[in-house]
Amino acid sequence: MNQWTEHVVWWHVYPLGFLGADTTGQDRTPEPRLRNLVPWLDHLLEIGANGLALGPVFTSSTHGYDTIDFFTVDPRLGTRDDLVYLIDEAHSRGIRVMLDGVFNHVGREFPALVSALADPTAPEAALFGRDSSGAVTNFEGHGGLVAFDHGNPDVADLVTEVMNFWLDAGADAWRLDAAYSVPNAFWATVLPRVRGNHPDVFVLGEVLHGDYTQIVAEATLDSVTQYELWQGVWHGLQEVNLHELNWALTRHNGFLETFVPYTFIGNHDVTRIASQIDDERHHPHALVLLMTLGGMPSVYYGDEYGYRAIKEERFGGDDAIRPAYPVDAAQPVTAGLEVMALHQQLIGIRRRHPWLHRATSTTSTVENASLVYTVSGDGQSLTVAINLGDSTLAVPGTGTLLAGAHSTQSGDGLSVGAHGWAITEA
Repeated sequence: MNQWTEHVVWWHVYPLGFLGADTTGQDRTPEPRLRNLVPWLDHLLEIGANGLALGPVFTSSTHGYDTIDFFTVDPRLGTRDDLVYLIDEAHSRGIRVMLDGVFNHVGREFPALVSALADPTAPEAALFGRDSSGAVTNFEGHGGLVAFDHGNPDVADLVTEVMNFWLDAGADAWRLDAAYSVPNAFWATVLPRVRGNHPDVFVLGEVLHGDYTQIVAEATLDSVTQYELWQGVWHGLQEVNLHELNWALTRHNGFLETFVPYTFIGNHDVTRIASQIDDERHHPHALVLLMTLGGMPSVYYGDEYGYRAIKEERFGGDDAIRPAYPVDAAQPVTAGLEVMALHQQLIGIRRRHPWLHRATSTTSTVENASLVYTVSGDGQSLTVAINLGDSTLAVPGTGTLLAGAHSTQSGDGLSVGAHGWAITEA
């Protein structure tokens, strides 16, 4: 992994939603919306982030994941020039940009697929997977998403060309959508060819389950999405079962031995963290965990203001978790300022302790409602205490209190009050 990734904190944006584009397919009127993201780059920096992780920006039929053309920007967002302008403006502020590569499947309007469906003997037909009946293979039952045949070298050539094309235009990184549905051998064919032209590129695979370490190694990825930790965090806090979270920390340590996972408590595919955890007193704890554990953290837009929204399994069920932001980035924000301040404080601590990137944790106390762990790296350490209970948690011999809630320091340790938390430095 390249050195710049050791210091990156991502701000993750779903552009079509953030910029107020219609995602039903009814209104595809061209509009240079990507330029409206530029004023928000200063907000990204204000949070403490320095990476912009963009959702799909390429021409698609509806939500961005049903691609029509990998080489053009979706007209609802603008043109190639608009995307390059955004990337250049980001770079001028020291911000890296990650694009979303949807290379497992395409939409029904993808020209090669249209040709293949019209004539099964057409050369384009070989690009797509087929089931036992000869029908094209859909992605996870979605009829509008048709999977590539990743055993076809022409598909590998296409993906390599697309990745290099946009890296040549200035992108710094790629997220590989649904990487878990693509054979590891496919990525192992493509990525070395991409890195041959762009050795500093960072490549993240979207992976939900499985042996993350094996997938990273076999696919030659730099990292994968750490869904196990996300599950452990929100579920452990919601159910007041920190034993579950502690098991996720053990697994997380194992991954950190070989790669640095992409960590998050929210993204464009899941219910907002503030809606996952019923007890508002425990919302800060999720962010404390994200920003003190090893990994490459990402903040999903809106989470920095404590947005709430529930993902629903229906048409349009993602709309609530992919909302529009104000067109005017200078528009005063009056709600969620306390959550924003907490993001700034905790990301600030992470910035002052860059070794947290690869830090591993050691648990000293774990009960259903309390967890105390020490994160260590480069000869330094922080101790983190989480208290979900109604009684005070006593933490002996901790050190200097860096941040906390309902926490006080005494001569022989730290007292973390009911539903509080604390971060100390030895």
